[in-house]
Amino acid sequence: MTVTTTVAELRELLASDAPPAVLDVRWALGDPHGREHYAEGHIPGAVYVDLETELASVPTARGGRHPLPPITQLQDAARRWGLRQERPVVVYDDLGNTAAARAWWLLRYAGLDRVTLLDGALGAWRSAGLLLESGQPAAPPRGDVVLREGALPLTDADGAAELAASGLLLDARAGERYRGEVEPVDPRAGHIPGAVSAPTGENLAADGTFLPADELRKRFAELGADAAGPGPYATGPGADTAEPGADTAEPGANSAPRIGVYCGSGVTAAHEIAALEIAGFRAVLFPGSWSAWSTDPGRPATKGERP
Repeated sequence: MTVTTTVAELRELLASDAPPAVLDVRWALGDPHGREHYAEGHIPGAVYVDLETELASVPTARGGRHPLPPITQLQDAARRWGLRQERPVVVYDDLGNTAAARAWWLLRYAGLDRVTLLDGALGAWRSAGLLLESGQPAAPPRGDVVLREGALPLTDADGAAELAASGLLLDARAGERYRGEVEPVDPRAGHIPGAVSAPTGENLAADGTFLPADELRKRFAELGADAAGPGPYATGPGADTAEPGADTAEPGANSAPRIGVYCGSGVTAAHEIAALEIAGFRAVLFPGSWSAWSTDPGRPATKGERP
């Protein structure tokens, strides 16, 4: 399944008779001014999406800082954004798509399969010398999209612990947070025992685009993805391309992937899942991530470079 759309492709699509919906997910940890940044300049026709209120629910100890929103809440927001069932969606941010990937994952999880990330994010649009639109445009015509949860796999803290022990659990946070040297927002420092450090930023080239598929595959293979198995829904050369829920005669074809990903609160982990998919692996998301794990005093934490 296609994960990204290039700037050239988006420009052509926007000029076509059936342009995609474009969503601007301007968000960064510690920066509450996403809407203002959007108003200063965005891709013409893009609709602003608020990650904190539209792509997440109210924080809880069990769900972490960015719990998944109820499907009814997400559907209502998607209709406000103008999404329609058969209309493609392109999402971007101004941070290498590390925030936009949350919208990409959520909409895919909710059953939309024509959702892509703008490769290189807003920086690539600027670098191409294309115009930006400023201000707060009128709301788009209300959409009619129908969302159903469960099209992508997810797991909880118990499942993450099991993957760390018998599969592969990747920690997408920066290395210093994985090692427990700093912890700016969550109750405890460190990482889930058995998890392997795989910082999200290392999925990107210097220009903010995803690394080529073969380089990403080499990266994740070196982290243990081949040993864990690509997962029954893997894509790419030689992989089983069955989708969740598809009819298949292979035993265990609809079992969960053996690769899991978490981060601080389930946002940048979605970016890692996108990179894994480009590389030919399917992975399961732990939405609560470290923000939920570290809140539970019964969950152990490990510091240092070793899993």
